[in-house]
Amino acid sequence: MPPPRTRGTALRHRLAELRGPDVPAKALDARALAALAANPGCARRAILDGAGVNKAALASALGAPSAFGQSQFALTRGNAFEAKVKADGGAELLRLVHEKLDRAAEPPAEARVPDLTATGPQGRTARTALELREATAHPGAWTLLDHPMLALDVAGSPAFLEPDAVVVHPDGSWTVVEIKSFPLLDGSADPAKVGAAARQAAVYVLALEEVAARLAQDRAPAPRVRHRILLVCPRDFSNLPAASAVDIRKQRAVTARQLTRLTRIEDIAETLPEGTCFSPELPAEELTAAVESVPATYAPECLSACELAFHCRTRSRETGAVTSLGRPVRAELGGLTTVEDVLAAASGEAGDPDDPAVAALRRAAALRAEALEAACR
Repeated sequence: MPPPRTRGTALRHRLAELRGPDVPAKALDARALAALAANPGCARRAILDGAGVNKAALASALGAPSAFGQSQFALTRGNAFEAKVKADGGAELLRLVHEKLDRAAEPPAEARVPDLTATGPQGRTARTALELREATAHPGAWTLLDHPMLALDVAGSPAFLEPDAVVVHPDGSWTVVEIKSFPLLDGSADPAKVGAAARQAAVYVLALEEVAARLAQDRAPAPRVRHRILLVCPRDFSNLPAASAVDIRKQRAVTARQLTRLTRIEDIAETLPEGTCFSPELPAEELTAAVESVPATYAPECLSACELAFHCRTRSRETGAVTSLGRPVRAELGGLTTVEDVLAAASGEAGDPDDPAVAALRRAAALRAEALEAACR
């Protein structure tokens, strides 16, 4: 008789069923986590990401392919730039860290660059924690961890994350390094891209803080995870690296709060009908029904962060949901959730006149009518 399944094993089996037979799980990275934290009320994205569903393939199967993601050219250019920054044992990268974040320390004439090779994500995570412990236990030297592996619990499911680099300073503190291919022009970059990089780095900082907390059980105090990260980009239109220190305290606080608001993936999975599957190989009608069985919280911001955004936008418009107009509009409308409800309230056909949102809509409708009447005279 086979042994009974543990709770974790049962959940993994259930998530594998949601992906479809023999479909490998798509890893949940920091970019996806940052986007998920920006929209914690979306159960659809939470369960699809938790189950490791390839949302790009799913969107194409639903007939709403997304252009979300980087081009192959951008990926190749980014990989070449990262290799240049980390050449010679990360000498240039460490110089930038010293210049922008830690001028009081001794210049990094040489540094440890440990081998983080291990089997599987769990093995790499354990090896990273071991090297962080080793570097922190011997202060006075610089250590560069190239593509370490970190783990972060997200809605009851582990996510394995791989920052570009983590630097251990001579004082034992830790810094996250983000290497991007967009340029720094005259010392500044596109604010939207910098913001996205900061949100992504905030996820890494949270994961590092969990590692530091575990190390604190064996030593006191816990290693300090710096809340200023180093953003490395090409200078102007060259391939030469330039860097900027970015304070991510705000992004870290918001991300931590939003991740705690996520409904546990296990709870969402339990509400789905038996046999639900999100495999792109399913017939279109069956696949659409499976996706629609999980509620979504669409907002225009999803277009730049989620592969299913075009599908969800179409559904949102078909149902007349006010969320398609943006979160600020949705917040102002209170209990009015559809465009039809809004128009009825504005015209006086429905709605409680004591509701501030209804009163404001009727006042706006009256002003509009007055303006149109004046224009026709």
